[in-house]
Amino acid sequence: MSADVIIEDDRWAAVELDALAERAVSATLGHLGLVADDWDIAVLAADDARISVLNEGFRGKAQATNVLSWPSAERGAAQEGARPDLPEGDPELGDLALAYETCAREAEMGGIAFRDHVTHLIVHGTLHLLGYDHVRDGDGDLMEAVEIVILKELGIADPYSGVGFGDVGKD
Repeated sequence: MSADVIIEDDRWAAVELDALAERAVSATLGHLGLVADDWDIAVLAADDARISVLNEGFRGKAQATNVLSWPSAERGAAQEGARPDLPEGDPELGDLALAYETCAREAEMGGIAFRDHVTHLIVHGTLHLLGYDHVRDGDGDLMEAVEIVILKELGIADPYSGVGFGDVGKD
């Protein structure tokens, strides 16, 4: 697996985002029974200004958000609450983008270690690339449950247990 990290904002260097992204993406893929080395994801590490421009261009929302995702194919389940089909063929799963200030602010407000919050956002974004979503309630419940298990496997507490994680799962 290649988590190709592109750092546009130097503040991300202190997080060792390359290693953090590899760990989060590998854990997510492995949890779903996928061989991590078979799949590729690009991660853009940017600031709020850049994410705001991307968010407006792709979602019509002129504001920063913590993580954006662009799946390379539609992989969502037709039935609400059902697991999406695993990807086949093209190893490119899609792209993620992270906003530094938003991630830092959410971590601080929630009393969460920055690295843990970013790990959660990468797991969350990777699940989006794999067809998981939270538009419908049943899909959101499934996605949240899968995130909790993956994060537990990584030694990170349940982010939905009352600790504030900003807009994760709410976009």
